[in-house]
Amino acid sequence: MKRFLAVSMVLLSTFSVVAVQAAETKVPVNLPELEEDKYQHQAPTMADLEADESIHSELKRVIRRGYDLFTNTQQLRGKNVFNDMNCSSCHMGEGRMPFSGPVWPAVTTLPDYRGKNNHVNNIEERISGCFSFSMNGMPPEYGSDDMVALVTYHQWLATGAKVYDTNIAGRGYGSVPKPAKAPSYERGEKLYAENCAICHGADGQGQKVDGKVQFPPLWGDNSFNWGAGLVRLNTAAGFIKHNMPLGQPGSLSDQEAWDLAQFMNSHERPQDPRFEKSAKHTREKYLNFHQHTMYGKEFKGKVLGEHNNTGEKPFLKPDVLRPRIFE
Repeated sequence: MKRFLAVSMVLLSTFSVVAVQAAETKVPVNLPELEEDKYQHQAPTMADLEADESIHSELKRVIRRGYDLFTNTQQLRGKNVFNDMNCSSCHMGEGRMPFSGPVWPAVTTLPDYRGKNNHVNNIEERISGCFSFSMNGMPPEYGSDDMVALVTYHQWLATGAKVYDTNIAGRGYGSVPKPAKAPSYERGEKLYAENCAICHGADGQGQKVDGKVQFPPLWGDNSFNWGAGLVRLNTAAGFIKHNMPLGQPGSLSDQEAWDLAQFMNSHERPQDPRFEKSAKHTREKYLNFHQHTMYGKEFKGKVLGEHNNTGEKPFLKPDVLRPRIFE
């Protein structure tokens, strides 16, 4: 009980400070409206699941397991996850929220061609990509209990949604127009100290309470690797603008979101699992992705990503990251 109270006090203290900062912010919270000309879907909640008597009890059990894995992917640490990330670290609001990386669109739009790996992907392969890059790990095997549970949770979130309607409101993190000034590491560093360090730490390594990740690291060995979607400056700017700081989504200007993205993604992190020969070579080979990243670029006298560090992961590339040619 004492430990529980101590943890609760730490979290209450953190969120209280965040709430005070929200009240004092100079820029009003201003999230974008869901586009009226795009398809809108309201994903169900876990309360909806429990109330739905039409769903078989065994299916409910599998959906609950998928939800549990999605929100606490750290339970697979050392087997499938080799950093301090959960699925819900990037896909906020249990994977339901618009402009917070909602995951149900993946179910309704896949299989489809994906430029990141230049072939047609299904939902299992899409989830595997998150494990390979965002969680710097080894994806659960296709058809395994854990993979089926995760797919089932994704599929259930898409209950009633249209299939292959790609004109989806609130998909991804939303775009943020490029600012008038080029994104600045120095401005981003100042903004980080003022807005982000309280949760993610002055060193960007996140925070744990009683050994459990409460706020994920944003760079370093325990963060997402150089192949993750959030290393793209435009993607990170969208995530920051529409989701951060916690409790204050939309309170930062477009310029500030880009500056923070520049600062966050100019730090080192584990190697891109697709690494070959050198960071510059890998950048050129996957330029359709890395044209939006700092990977392979020189920064402060060093080429970012020019190393063989894979973090806690004892391998570079999961077997699942392979060409698929359908011949």
